[in-house]
Amino acid sequence: MHQFIDSADDVVAVTVSDRITSADLDLLMDRLEACLERHGRVHVFVETRSIDGIDVAGLGAYFARAMPLLGRLGQFGRVAVVADQAWVRAATRLESAVLPFVSYRTFEPGQRGEALAWVTGGAVA
Repeated sequence: MHQFIDSADDVVAVTVSDRITSADLDLLMDRLEACLERHGRVHVFVETRSIDGIDVAGLGAYFARAMPLLGRLGQFGRVAVVADQAWVRAATRLESAVLPFVSYRTFEPGQRGEALAWVTGGAVA
């Protein structure tokens, strides 16, 4: 399940919880692709809450859409991931290591405000 968060036009901000479906992934990719078309640099804020699974049937189509984004990594600015589960934060750090040209930071739920400020270019406490 997902819910987009109101944010600046160059920021894709979303909260994801429970089970991630292929429809969630499609809508997220739609939003991200549209934002990339409008802006030279895009920032991403993802807040996860109690992820208990991903709809495996939708992963193939998602990866097919995501692969061309590797050629557009220069358009990605700050990526903030707020996660209540340690495995999500660890996976984010792994992804950050694989994509060293993208500025990633992970946060715990109590740091949500700090994460949102950082991803939108505000000061970090």
